[in-house]
Amino acid sequence: MSTLTHFAQGLLMGGSDAIPGVSGGTMALIVGIYRRLIDSISRCVSMALAAVRFDAEARRRHFREVEWALVLPLAAGILMAFAVATQVIPYLLDAYPEQMRGLFFGLVAASVAIPWMRIRTPKVWYAVLGVAFAAAAYALVGLPQQSAADPSLWRVFLSASVAICAMILPGVSGAYLLHALGVYEGLFRHLGNLDVIYFLAFGGGAVFGLGAFSKVLDWFLEHYHDATMAALTGLMAGALRALWPWQTEARELLPPAAPLWSPVALFALGFVFVAVIAWIGSERLDEDPSDPNPADDHPADAPPANE
Repeated sequence: MSTLTHFAQGLLMGGSDAIPGVSGGTMALIVGIYRRLIDSISRCVSMALAAVRFDAEARRRHFREVEWALVLPLAAGILMAFAVATQVIPYLLDAYPEQMRGLFFGLVAASVAIPWMRIRTPKVWYAVLGVAFAAAAYALVGLPQQSAADPSLWRVFLSASVAICAMILPGVSGAYLLHALGVYEGLFRHLGNLDVIYFLAFGGGAVFGLGAFSKVLDWFLEHYHDATMAALTGLMAGALRALWPWQTEARELLPPAAPLWSPVALFALGFVFVAVIAWIGSERLDEDPSDPNPADDHPADAPPANE
């Protein structure tokens, strides 16, 4: 494919990653570059680790293995889409808070089932695990949050570290995690104002997350794939509380208030949009790209002593 095509694919991924409930990983799957992208990210992480170990031979080998013709224009497109989103989304959230949360609620509600559908060997205790994580997430996102307009730099760093891992998983929205962690609106305002220190904190957290948490996530997906998907389902479901359209600044939930039609209509629009995206992605997915051994029954999920 041409450089321009990969740039356009980056625009689609970046736009998806900037919206809570829409997964850039799913978009990469739909446009047919998911496996190549994940492989290149893994090579980049290995290259960085080799550089830290001062292993010049391994660093050069991993550098040659990275598909730079894909990675560079894709990254440029993602950054461009983020730059546009940071200018538009904060304004919309300020001007139409209930309507935007209604849209985001619909986007995420349709996404909740996606990780659960990736469980290959359903078990009762996976449902129990999902409910437990949902309850924990519901309680955590209901806690009083630091002012959304001014999240601390360490919080932005850690949130970016977690969100970047979600952004590479089909069906899991990194922007939604930023919202649930209470940094989404404030971070986008700072990025939209070209606040360099926040760019550095977010970028540093993303790099750290790819280098550290992505390896941990890969390990869990390899050894406890189904349990990890159940936990992700619970986290996404419980954290929906953060997107309820009617709430106070202290995150106290309020009953629906007029006008109802606009938040409800946008909820339906968001739900249908993600459902269609997920359906198209499932058509392209012959085997679970987050599961390195799709053909087996995930024996590592079985031992109760480890889980």
